[in-house]
Amino acid sequence: MIDLDYTFFVQLVNFLVILTVLNLILYRPIRGIIKKRAEVMSEKLGSIESFAAEAEGKLEKYKVALTGARVEAQQVRVSLKAEGVAVESSVLAKAGSEAAEQIAAARKEIDGQKQAALKVLRSEVANYAKNVADKVLSKA
Repeated sequence: MIDLDYTFFVQLVNFLVILTVLNLILYRPIRGIIKKRAEVMSEKLGSIESFAAEAEGKLEKYKVALTGARVEAQQVRVSLKAEGVAVESSVLAKAGSEAAEQIAAARKEIDGQKQAALKVLRSEVANYAKNVADKVLSKA
């Protein structure tokens, strides 16, 4: 069984004094430091969350801008392609008409040369026929 003598009360008083001193010197400052640390961590966590939300918003804006730029680029590409096709067709039409004019001029020149050659040949046919007839008759 436990004897309750004066040492028990001395030890109880000693325990309470040490508990009070430790509370003042050690526990209270540590609890204050832990509380400050928790506050700092919550502030940093809040700033991290706001930064992440801001980054997400900027990423969404970037995606929207990128999509808009792609659509605009596609429209520019289509319009430039149509413009190129129109220019190509006009150049081809112009080249075709120039080629047709050159062909017509060449045919006209060839026809003129043909007519001149026929005229010369017709005028010489009579001489050739007379020379041939003279040679055939002289040999016979």
